[in-house]
Parts: sequence; structure tokens; C-alpha cells
Amino acid sequence: MRFILALLKVIGTVLLMTLVGRKLAERGNAFCQYNLGWFYSEGKGETQDYTEKWKDYKEAEKWFRKAAEQGHAEAQKYLGEMYAIGAGVTQDYVEAAKWYRKAAGQGHGLALLLLGEMYYDGEGVKKDYVEAHKWYNLAAAQGYEEARQNRDRVAREMTASQIAEAQRQASEWKRSK
Repeated sequence: MRFILALLKVIGTVLLMTLVGRKLAERGNAFCQYNLGWFYSEGKGETQDYTEKWKDYKEAEKWFRKAAEQGHAEAQKYLGEMYAIGAGVTQDYVEAAKWYRKAAGQGHGLALLLLGEMYYDGEGVKKDYVEAHKWYNLAAAQGYEEARQNRDRVAREMTASQIAEAQRQASEWKRSK
């Protein structure tokens, strides 16, 4: 019985998003734009019989971008991921870092972690262990265990003064939010 109720909830969500959410998304509702992008990116979209699964990254990018440009942090993070892996767009680490930074600026934990990875690897940004540590530290403060591990790993490659600077920057960033 629980399975059936859960299935009905998923089907109902897809139908509701398809019938109502699309109209709201077209009218500029960022939450609905994000959700529509998510449905397209995950292959849970609209078809004639509402059962066929499909993915359309180009369409997902379109809706994520609309929401991201309105400041929707989760859409910004997803758009960054699409650029990082080249899903529906040409792979572009600079563009990925730009969107991660926007989401991170709103305190989005996973975006903080992903931005730290960009700085650690030097993808889309200049390789910078102080910046990597700062972003990992901020994500770790939100409970991301992977960020804590990454922060500790990068710290082993840093001097004591670099670590202190990264911690100072992270504290300053927190105060500014």
C-alpha cells in the first residue's frame, strides 16, 4: 500500500508539474522553472501517456538558466554541473565555476564543495589551495563530510600561514552573509 501511495505521489507530481508547473514556469516562476529543468535532466518529463522516461539536457539547461538568472541557488548549482560535465552544453569549467560561485554566494552547501574542487584542481579558475580550503571549510561547516575530508587533504599540502589565511577568509565570508 505504501508503494502504491508513493507511486501515486510521483505520478501526481509529474502530472501537476506538466499541467500547472509548465504554465507557471512560462510566466517566470523560478521554482517551477527549476523543477521543469530537473524533470528534463532526470528524464521524468511529459509524454503523451505520461509513462515514457526521457532526458533532454538542452531543454533542462534552458529551464535551469531561466531560474538561475532569477537567483535560484539550486538551479545555479545544476547549471554549474551541466557546464562541468558538458551535459546539454559545451563543457566549460569557467562557466561552471561562475554558476557554482553564484549558488555558493547564497550559502548552497554542495556548490561550496564543488567550488572548492574547482580551486583544488584548477578547473575554470587558477589553482589555489587557500581558496580550495576556504570553500571546503564552508561546506564542511554545513555538514558535508566529503568537504571536511577534502579540506583536511588540501591542508596537508599547505603551510600553516596558508591555512590561517584560508580560515580567516572563510570567517570573513560567513560574516558577510
